[in-house]
Amino acid sequence: MHGEYKAPGGKLVVVDLDVSDGRLRNVRVSGDFFLEPDEALEEINTAIEGLPATAEARDIAARLQARLPEGTVMLGLSAEAVAIAVRRALTSASDWHDHDWRLIHEGPQEPALHMALDEVLAVEVGAGRRPPTLRIWEWASPAVIIGSFQSLRNEVDAAAAERYGVTVVRRISGGGAMFVEPGNTITYSLYVPESLVAGMSFAESYAFLDDWVLGALGELGVKAWYQPLNDIASDQGKIGGAAQKRLAAGAVLHHVTMAYDIDADKLTRVLRIGREKISDKGIASADKRVDPLRRQTGLPREQIIERLVAHFRGRYGLTDDRLTEEELRTAEKLVAEKFTDQAWTARVP
Repeated sequence: MHGEYKAPGGKLVVVDLDVSDGRLRNVRVSGDFFLEPDEALEEINTAIEGLPATAEARDIAARLQARLPEGTVMLGLSAEAVAIAVRRALTSASDWHDHDWRLIHEGPQEPALHMALDEVLAVEVGAGRRPPTLRIWEWASPAVIIGSFQSLRNEVDAAAAERYGVTVVRRISGGGAMFVEPGNTITYSLYVPESLVAGMSFAESYAFLDDWVLGALGELGVKAWYQPLNDIASDQGKIGGAAQKRLAAGAVLHHVTMAYDIDADKLTRVLRIGREKISDKGIASADKRVDPLRRQTGLPREQIIERLVAHFRGRYGLTDDRLTEEELRTAEKLVAEKFTDQAWTARVP
């Protein structure tokens, strides 16, 4: 069995092993990490050898940590990373390069259709009818998108939303409310099979699925990192946030919204907790704008998107694609039956 894991900001960890009578055997850890002393590698192998094949990652990591020689130095490597690689070997996890990635980047669409497309495309990937896909969103109108479990009236000032022409929709993933206007945010979704994040906890999979965008931002001169659980942060404030949904069909929906240039005053009027939401974005007044990507890159939004896509393509491969007629029909049906239905939007009043 073979498993690989590269922690965000770390090095590649590879584990090869066998399972015999429910125990881990012939364990071999390797990778491009740095480790001192040399003997520590054999101690790592020995610590894993004989563990139950059902051992959780946290238990494997604890065993490793306890067995490491005193004074061991690990660079680009951790006990947790080794443990995840072990679990990925045991669960036959897939790698980014095992998949034929597709890109969907179509013209502006209404908020409810975006919500429906997320559900439809995730189901299609889970069913094996669509390859894993990266979708870049374009917005046709301003919107507030609330998380699956948020209270509608606690999050949104309905009168202000109506006054500003802001549509309110509810997504299928959890997390907090997002305020978007056309041209002011960069939003993307990843639709991936569960095998890609096999062996990882929910928290670990968030950082794993967004490691590529941190690399792309770095190429743009933005020093960004992942702030658990689901924030992309920089030394000049929060850049964006992620949310996830695991579907019974065997797919993971992972989507991210990053601020390019948002009207902070309008945000605080439409979202009831708007001032708290902007307090971690490096601005002291709602009269200013939330513009980390515009300010830190100096680039038009379109160029940033082009650079993000180019980075993903160079790292994992990416074939340009479009929505199929059947996918679009199914999504439009969901818009009518679910995502514009008050029973869904106000399901948590």
